[in-house]
Parts: sequence; structure tokens; C-alpha cells
Amino acid sequence: MPEKFLSHKVKKKETVFVITRKYNITESQLYEYNPLLKKIGLRKRMVLRIPLYPEVVEEVPDPPLEVDQNTQAYVVKPKETKWRIAYNFQMTIPELEALNPQIKKGLKEGQEIRVPIVASTTESETIDPTWDSNYNYYKVLPKEGYYRIEKKIGVTQKVLDSLNPNLSASGLQAGMILRVPGDAKGELKIQDDLLVGRLSLLDSLKEAHEIELALLLPFKAKTIEYDSIEDTRRLLQSRNLHTLSTDFYSGVLLALDTLSHYGVSVKLNVFDTQNSISRVNEIVDNHDFSDTDALIGPLIPSNFDYLSTKSQVRKTPKVAPLSTNPVALREAVYQSVTSKNFLRKRMFEYLDKTLNREDNIVLVVDSLSRPVEKELLELFPKATVLRPEKSNYLLPDLVDSLLVDTLPNKVILESQDFSLISSASSQMSAQQSEIRAVQLFTTYRGNAYENPNLSLKKLGDLKFTYTTDRLPLKLGEYNHFQDHYISAFGKPPNRTAIRAYDLTMDLILRKAYLGHFKSIDRIGETDYQEHRFFYQKQNKSFENTGYFLLQHKDYEIIELKK
Repeated sequence: MPEKFLSHKVKKKETVFVITRKYNITESQLYEYNPLLKKIGLRKRMVLRIPLYPEVVEEVPDPPLEVDQNTQAYVVKPKETKWRIAYNFQMTIPELEALNPQIKKGLKEGQEIRVPIVASTTESETIDPTWDSNYNYYKVLPKEGYYRIEKKIGVTQKVLDSLNPNLSASGLQAGMILRVPGDAKGELKIQDDLLVGRLSLLDSLKEAHEIELALLLPFKAKTIEYDSIEDTRRLLQSRNLHTLSTDFYSGVLLALDTLSHYGVSVKLNVFDTQNSISRVNEIVDNHDFSDTDALIGPLIPSNFDYLSTKSQVRKTPKVAPLSTNPVALREAVYQSVTSKNFLRKRMFEYLDKTLNREDNIVLVVDSLSRPVEKELLELFPKATVLRPEKSNYLLPDLVDSLLVDTLPNKVILESQDFSLISSASSQMSAQQSEIRAVQLFTTYRGNAYENPNLSLKKLGDLKFTYTTDRLPLKLGEYNHFQDHYISAFGKPPNRTAIRAYDLTMDLILRKAYLGHFKSIDRIGETDYQEHRFFYQKQNKSFENTGYFLLQHKDYEIIELKK
């Protein structure tokens, strides 16, 4: 017999399934004390008597499993997640798990579960309740209200209510999945369309740590004529191995200073490799690295590959820090730069998934990129190939004749030559009009795109899209890291300094978190100022596979969903 009764006023679109789960009673118990339900069904604003039963202390045999008549069987599809199922069937994740206790530790492909029978959408409803990849999705946290959600992802209550028609009736509930605009994410990251928090190893530091690093850079200090102040200043102002090394070193120092405030003490041994294999050999032979947690460098791949052959450091983690050129993946080698081949492969997958084969696809490929052209033609056999002139220049009349007004024009540019990149982006941008749409892509964006003479406005007009290993900091907006760097070194950090800072922060934090580097791939994806790290094991070595899918929009660069 019930111990007492509660009153419950039925809300809009509330179901028997939701009510019974909320009060932990069976459907038959609800009907027993609400006989009107069987006659007229559940109605909005109906007041129900909810029986509350005393807890049974003694153990009793489990009653026969009752199949809720308001639920149906559902087979889990490949790669399907709890949040997608919960969203599609208009329930919270806790409600889904309450209905299916066996899935609390995870879903399995082909597994049969129970889900509520959702009423079909009425003509007056304009929002399709099923998952749509054009949107992002957000899981409501316990005690989270509209204000906190707006502060976190920049979406107002009005927008949330418009995209989630059931929300005004049910209110925010912990575990509820909300549809939000596709460009809304705040500081969160997008994982399979769901907004999730970024992994912060810095926040996980609980105690003091001591780490020893070795840094091998080609300072070439012996070649600098210190007697001539003017010659030395001129040398250090030009871009060369001296400045590359000092910039990298400055980024490492700033990372160590940052970590010192979190109880991480780092002993740093710095060596000048002089860009010489014989000097690398001398360093390894004359220094004991047995207590060194990791070696960063040399910068030059050939010198790094020589270092990785030395038996004295065979088991010591050796980190290739800067070059996009591949290094030999020997034992305990950590390639920290995402490879060209990996970035290109990811971009091919994006183009394959995104580009409509019926669009006007045009390939602009220089003579050095013909193997890529062949792969693109296999993917898009109807594509038109536009050959540049010998001076890597595109003829305007030819460009105009190959672009059309009747279809979207998708141009894939394959070149690392600045003159062709500049010519193609200028002419494609000039073709944009109210009746002619042109978008530009590349499967690999190399250093030629860093030329300051390349127009960001034109790339923005073309929605230039590509994969890369870094998301540049916004121009003209200094964050705490940049202010810290300027305070320490008197100038803003360049790409090399930021790279060194990000890499050093990630390596030390992974070591502090795990206690070693042997299973560095156990830690998921991490983000810092400009770089992303996601290590995958390759035999006894590790490769970084962190990357961004970016698109120019006006003068900004935004991250797209992968």
C-alpha cells in the first residue's frame, strides 16, 4: 500500500513514460490510482495522484520484467552515442540509462535497448526533433540555468527555446540534450557534434613535480662575431638558424616560467648543436642522459635522425619539435608535428564528404603537384583541370571561361608557389558576384600561405578551407600568454616561440600526469595557444595526429566541424 500521495500537474507534451520514471513507479501503479487515465488518456494540466511506497528493507525476488507499453525496442547503430539516441527520442541521458541500466558503462553496436514511443511531429511544429549535423548539441549540467549556458556558449534563452520546442514546457533538466546553432561553442570543443569540455592537464596538477629536459638547438654561437655589435644585430634580425633557435628557446623558457607557478620544477640542459652531426655526436658521447626525461631536438630532421640512432639515448624519449619534414620513427621517437600526409588525407576525406559531384569542380595544379591531381581526379572524375602558365600565372580569360553561373564553383588549388597562390586567389575572388559563387580549397596549406602579401580579404571572400596543425591567434587581440611573453622579452611571440611554448607545456604536463612518456597516447586531445596534440602509437614511436579544419571568413579564421 502507498505510504502517501503526491499531486502532479501534467505539463505540455509530458508522457506516462516520463512521469513514471520521475517518481520511480510502474505504469500499472499510476493507472490504479488515476482511473480517468484509461478513459480519456493523459491531458495537459490534468492533476494526477502519485503513490509513494515505503522502502522495502528485506530482500525479495525480482518481479518478472514488465515491458513498458509506452516503449519500443531499438537496435543501436554503428558509432551511435547515448546523447544522439536521447535527443532523437526526446529524453535525457539519465532517463535513457534508467530505462536501460545495462548501457551505463557504454553502448554496443547491435545492442537492443528500450526507448519511448515518440508521437509523430504535428504540422504546427517546425523543428524536426531528430539529430541534424548542421547544428551543435549541448548536454545540460546539474543545476545549470539559461544564464550559465549563455555565458558558456553564447546562446540566449530565446534561441534555445526556438530550437528546442519542448523546452518551454519541460524546463531545463540535467542530462537534457539541447540543439544549438552550428557556430555556437564558446571555449568548448565539438566532438561528434556534441559540445564537450576541453581536456586541461594544467588543472589536473595536484602535487609538485621535478622534470629534467635536454634542449638541442642550432644556435651556431661560434659563428657570431660578437666584436661587431652592428653585424651581430643585423644577423639576429634576419631569419636564420640563430633567430630560429633563440625564438624557440624563448618559448621554452616562458613555458617553464608558467609551470613553475603550478609547482613544476624543470631542470633544463641546453646544447648548441651548431647544425652539425659531429657536434651532435660529441654531445651524446660526452653527456650522461640517463636521468633525462626527454630530449627536445635537434631541429633539423637529418640531425635528429642521427641522434635517434645513438645507443646511449635509444630508450630516452626524443621529440622532433618543429619541422614538417618526416623523421625516422625509431624507438622512443615522438614526432610532435602533424605530418603533411596525415593533413592531406583528412582533407581528402572532407572533400569527399562535402563536395557535390554535380558542382563545377575545378583543379588548379602546378607541375610539382601532379600526383595529388591524379588522386583528386579519381575522387572527382568530372572535374576540370586548369593549368597555370609557365610563370605560374593564370590567364583571366581562361579562368572566366571555366567558372559558371549556373552551379557552385568549387576550386581546389594545389601549389606551394606563392605567385600561383596569389594569382589564383586574386582571380577567383574577382569572379565572385551575385550570380557566380566560388569557394577555394587546398589539400595542404604550406608556408607559402604565410606570405604577408597574400590578401586575407580575398581568402575570406572565397571561404578558403583547409586542414592544418595550428589555429593562429587572432590578430590585434593579446591574451594573457602574449602579455606574459611581451613582459618577458619585449616583443610579441612569433610562430616559432608559440610552437615551442605549446610543445613544452604539453610534454611536461603529460609527463606530470602519467609519470612517464611510455603511454603518452593514453591522454586524449589537448589544445594550447595555437597547437593541438593527439598522439597515436606507431610500434615503439608516437606521432601527433592533432589537426584543425579551418575556413577563412571575412578577415577571421574559424574552425569547422570535422
